Amino acid sequence: MTSVLHTWGSALTHHPHIHMIVPGGGLSLDGKTWIACKPGFFLHVRVLSRLFRRLFIEGLLALHRAGELSFYGDLAGLSEADTFIAWLAPFRKIEWVVYAKPPFGGPEAVLAYLSRYTHRVAISNSRLISADANTVAFQWKDYRIKNGDRRCVMRLSTSEFIRRFLIHVLPDRFHRIRHYGLLASATRKANIAKVRILLGVQPPEPTDAPVTEVIPLTLREPCPDCGDAMRIIETFRRGQKPQSRAPPRKAAA
Repeated sequence: MTSVLHTWGSALTHHPHIHMIVPGGGLSLDGKTWIACKPGFFLHVRVLSRLFRRLFIEGLLALHRAGELSFYGDLAGLSEADTFIAWLAPFRKIEWVVYAKPPFGGPEAVLAYLSRYTHRVAISNSRLISADANTVAFQWKDYRIKNGDRRCVMRLSTSEFIRRFLIHVLPDRFHRIRHYGLLASATRKANIAKVRILLGVQPPEPTDAPVTEVIPLTLREPCPDCGDAMRIIETFRRGQKPQSRAPPRKAAA
């Protein structure tokens, strides 16, 4: 399966959840047959919800025991084991949301779905309305509105806007996208080829469309505002030579 971490809501609030693409079956243990799920049924959503809840809470407790979690400010008391266990207790009693969608209509639909979460950041420039030293205004969607236009305008202080944006910057060693099972990087090509043979599916036809490549970044003059080196990415079609460029200049320290 392919798993994508999504942490933000439309208003930049902290809303961590996971989107997954899961095949409706898998290879047998000996790798010689394909075992498909039942038509119209894959997993029981409530069972999956409670299993995920248990594994997630057990994982948090293990990280706490190993000293991998840090707490600051009003949450500093959670560093104590008994306090942390008591804080987690209510989460064992509520239902965690798991929502399963029907199968996709093909690889194009899968890519269209994943691109909503893999190639975006917490907010795009198109949603920004205005910004100054004190206030930032941007558009957001209020999904509680059932009918009519859901678009609203939110105005935040600049410091609050920056705080909300930064809570979606992942810590070190975290990745937004992970692949498991058939799609694990080390064996992906061999697994997909074997599955196609077992399912009698032909591999996609090679395309003659030109492929876009990205050449290395080139340092240019320092930015007049922040002093950082501005970088220019140039793309070109395979088989064509990139336009000649001036030799890179040394960036400001």
